[in-house]
Formats: sequence, structure tokens, C-alpha cells
Amino acid sequence: MYGHRDVRILLLGDAGVGKTSLILTLVSDEFPDEDVPARAEEITIPPDVTPEKVPTHIVDFSARDQSDEILLEEIERADVICVVYAVNDKETIDNITEYWLPLIRNTLSSDHSTPIILVGNKSDQADANSLETVVPIMNDYAEIETCVECSARNLKNISEVFYYAQKAVLHPTGPLYSAEDKELKPECKRALCRIFTICDLDNDGTLNDYELNLFQRRCFNAPLQTQALDDVKAVVRKNIPEGVMNNGLTQIGFLFLHTLFIQRGRHETTWTVLRKFGYNDNLKLTADYLRPRLRVGRGCSTELSHLGYQFLTSHFEKYDQDKDGALSPAELQNLFQTCPMMPWGPDVNMTVCTNERGWITLQGYLAQWTLTTLLDVSRTLELLAYFGYRYVMADHENQLSAIIVTRDKKIDLQKRQTSRNVFQCNVIGPRGAGKTAFLQAIVDRLPDSPVINSDHLSMYAVNTVQVYGQEKYLLLHEIDVGLTDELTSEDLECDVVCLMYDISDPRTFEYCARMYKLHFEKSHTPCLLVAGKSDKHPVKQDYAVQPAAFCTQHRLPPPQTFTSEGRPSRDIYMKLATLAAYPAVKGVLVDHPAAVWVRDRLLASSPAFSHLKGMPEESKNLWLFVGVGVVVSAIGAYVAYRLISRSGSKTDL
Repeated sequence: MYGHRDVRILLLGDAGVGKTSLILTLVSDEFPDEDVPARAEEITIPPDVTPEKVPTHIVDFSARDQSDEILLEEIERADVICVVYAVNDKETIDNITEYWLPLIRNTLSSDHSTPIILVGNKSDQADANSLETVVPIMNDYAEIETCVECSARNLKNISEVFYYAQKAVLHPTGPLYSAEDKELKPECKRALCRIFTICDLDNDGTLNDYELNLFQRRCFNAPLQTQALDDVKAVVRKNIPEGVMNNGLTQIGFLFLHTLFIQRGRHETTWTVLRKFGYNDNLKLTADYLRPRLRVGRGCSTELSHLGYQFLTSHFEKYDQDKDGALSPAELQNLFQTCPMMPWGPDVNMTVCTNERGWITLQGYLAQWTLTTLLDVSRTLELLAYFGYRYVMADHENQLSAIIVTRDKKIDLQKRQTSRNVFQCNVIGPRGAGKTAFLQAIVDRLPDSPVINSDHLSMYAVNTVQVYGQEKYLLLHEIDVGLTDELTSEDLECDVVCLMYDISDPRTFEYCARMYKLHFEKSHTPCLLVAGKSDKHPVKQDYAVQPAAFCTQHRLPPPQTFTSEGRPSRDIYMKLATLAAYPAVKGVLVDHPAAVWVRDRLLASSPAFSHLKGMPEESKNLWLFVGVGVVVSAIGAYVAYRLISRSGSKTDL
């Protein structure tokens, strides 16, 4: 919960002010009348006997027994320093500013963050308190948290001294509040504004009674009674009328409440809220909060879980204020307002589906998150944290519940099936083959679309495709062609390869053939040859073997045609996704007479296979082989389930 595992309290002050007596009185609960040593040994108070449940070390210093070097070392080690003076001795009060505070600043720096507590001991021997003298000192030294008067002899406020010292470390005022300006510091305001935005679930600018109650339960594990809610709003309304609107607490009112807590010495309330939302003592979100540890094994990939999609869908709907199913630039900016910066650039609009105005739709929004999760899951975890995933999805410890780690691809190959829902296809081909148009077509954008911005074209495009009745995501990645034939390990890392050439340019197929033989002929990655710009007149390719014969020779599916003219067919993307989902069928053709008979019956009777009508014989056979494989796998799973169900009563599994 806290940034400190323990608290180290150092007591300083002139000789005879009662530092040692304070410590001994705390430990024994009685005043040591005789034989008070010059210095008490360091004591450790176990966590179970302290209000904050944190181990506390109390260190005494004596100039008579210890050197200046030890003094400076102890100042540097201390988490909090109690400067003790005698309320009945003006010289000890004067030495606070003439010696002790300057010494601490010289040792730690003038802008140090170690809190200081002024402790006025021997209050039983003074006719009046010393606060009037001490308050100006507190105003001059921002590092002073508070002042406590006590009496070791009368056992007055002894435990309070050490409680406030501990509290100054665990719940420091300095990062939250400027005593000079009497207002919250900018970093604290920013953090609380982010928290308010996350808690404003309906995005109407106020926290209604339901949202306030949810906030109270999530942060303090206790609901607010109706009367208590009304009292809180009454206090805010009395002091700052714009703090309550439509019977809900506004952001201004929320900030006012926390200012009030701090001014009344209840800054632990504000710290409880801040830490619930992941902030450390420096008001930064902790690394563990942003990026909880996720183990992704070799050959595994990362996808969004059902909970991840559920959260992101509700987040989209929260900021789609006009409910038109798309995010305007202003709405998109508001959606990311709880993040430190806008993470999406204009290239995202070229990566996913948009409406006719170029605004990202819900389908495109979820697709972009799918892409990010596959390529950079730590980024997804971080942004989910900024969005408040832990608060909204309170039943789950952290944002790891939004992520699925798939099994090793090698196991998928062995089992001849996969549970993956996201596949990456690297699109490789010479310049001018039509790769960019191919990417844009999967998100339903034609080359002449007015929303295409050539200055912000993306090397990625992602959308959903149907693979035998199941929705999958296909991520296309255009590989930039270099001056050499070498592809990087990243270029080769994918689930399926699309080798693309220009059907009207005789010099383009040779590049695809060379890439295949150099990088993919002996790999397990399925490949599909695509003849781009098929609306143009085909020409003979300047290569020893023509594309169709090359595919037959290397047991590849026959070349598929693509054109961006008119409305491009989505079948080619389905085929790529199918090859990615069932890589074990690479090069297999179903040509047995019985299989052909089954194929013809399926084509005639099942709408699920209607997209195969009119395709070349070899293509029908390949895609039907995959489709029948899906059915066989499903039947096999059902039979296995029945067998397990029958044996479940006899055997403990």
C-alpha cells in the first residue's frame, strides 16, 4: 500500500530537552524519574502495534556520546526528523532556526523532501503554550509538517508525537498541498482530476449518488449513507456553489473536498484515494500498477480477453457522446484525457475502419486495440491502467484479466488446430505491386476515398474476417522493400505470408519467387501468392516458371487475383486467415473421388461454403479440406467430451 516498507524516525534537539525520556516513556508507558541514559538505543516498534501497520524504528541522538559524522549519517538515513525543544526554554526554541533546521538543509539540500515534526516537550512546566512562537517558523520552512506539544512526565501526547511522525512519512502533506498558497499543488490536482474522470462513469461531468457510493466502497470498503451524502454536498454547496450541480458533485467540488480534508489534518484520506488509483509518494503511477508482470513464452502471442473487449467497448460508449457509433476528433481526445499524452496519431485512422468522415468506429477502435495487444501488450496494459481498468473492473486484481496469452504455435501445428483469434499476415512484394491498396481494402477504403491521407498512411491494417462462421482478426503488415533480398527476423515473424506481384508488370513476380525460395520454402509459415491489379491486362512474367506453375511445383494454393477497382472481394482475406488458422493444410489438395463427391454436395447444400462456388478446382479442394477439417475437429471434440463425461463418474481426473 505504501512506498515505505518501514519508517525511520530520528529525534534531534539540544541536550536536556527530553528526547531520551520521550522514547523511554513511549516504550514503558511511564516516566523514567531516575537513571535516564544520555541516549536511548534504537528501538523497533512492530507493525501490529502501530496504527498504520508499518514497522517503525526510533533513533535517539546525543552530541555527548556521538560524533558529528554519525549525526550527518543519521540525518541522511531518516525518513522523518523530530526536532525536540523545551517549551519552557527559549534558547532551545531559538536553536530550531539558528542551528537544527539549517543543519538539516545543509545536509540534505535546501529543497529536501524529508518531513520535519517540531516537538515541544515539558508542556507541564510552562504557563502557556509555545505555538505562537513556533507558527512563524512553520510558515518559513515548508518541510515542517506539524508541531506537537507534549509532556513525557505527564504522559501527555507521547504516542501522538510518533503517530504524527509516522503519518508524515506515509501520508506527507508536501506533495499534496501548498501551505503558502493554501491550495492543492498542480500535480495533486492533475491526479485527482484523472480520478474524478474515471469515477464519472456516465461522463456527465458530475458524480451522482451511485457514483459517489461506488467511489466510497472501492476506496474505503464502506458505503455512504444517504444522510452522509447529503451532508457532504451541503458542505460543498455552502463553500463553493458551483461544486454541486444537478445534485451531483462536480470536479471543482471534488477538489474542494480534498483541500478541506488536508486543511483539517486528514490528508491520509486523500492519500488513500491516490494510492487506490496507483500513485506513489511522488504522485506518479507505479510501474507495477501500469505494467503488471506478464509472462509470454516463446512462440506465444497476446490477445484481448472477453473482459478486455467488454471494458474497451464500454469505454468507447462512454465517450461517444452523440451516440453515432464513431469518435469525432474531440471525442477521441476526451477518451484519452486520463493518459499523460495522446497515444494515437493520424496513422491510426488509416489502419482501421472509419466512417465516411474518417472518424474511428467501434469496429475500428476494437481492431486497433487488438493490433496493439498483439504487437505491444505492455502498451495495452499501461493504457488500460490510465483508463482506470482496475477501478471499473473491481472484481479483478489488475488488468491482466484483460489479456489472453495463447499457447505456443508449435503445439498448434502438432494439434492441427488453434484457439487463436488474431493472426498476422506480412504482405511482401516489389514496389508498385499494390500492397498499400491491398491493406486499405481490408478496412473498406478504396484508393480514391476522400478520407485517405497519403501523408499518414500506415504500414498496418486490421479488421475482422470470417473463417467458417467464426470471427477472427487479420492484421496485415506491409513489409518495406529494401535494396537487398534480406528480410529481418521481424519481417519473418507472422502467421501467414502474402506474396504480391503486379499482374501487368512482367518484372514483379520474379521478386516474389525469389523471396519464397529464399525465406519460406522450408518454413512452416503458409504462403499465398496474390496477383495484384487484376483489372489490368495480364502479361507473361519474366521468370522461368509462370505463377500458376510455380504454385503447383511448390505445392502452394493457386495464385489469387486482387483489384482495388470497384468493390474488392473480401474472400482473399478469408483465405489468408484460413491458412493462418490451419497452417497444417499447407500444400494439401483433396483430390480423392469420394472427397470430390463430398465437396460437390457441400457446395450445393451449405451456405457456409457458398463463397467457394466459381473458384478453380484446386482452390475449392484446398478450402474445403480446411472446412471439413473444422467439422471433423468439432466432431472429435464432441466425441472426446462424451467419453470424458461417461468416465467422469468412475474416475477422478
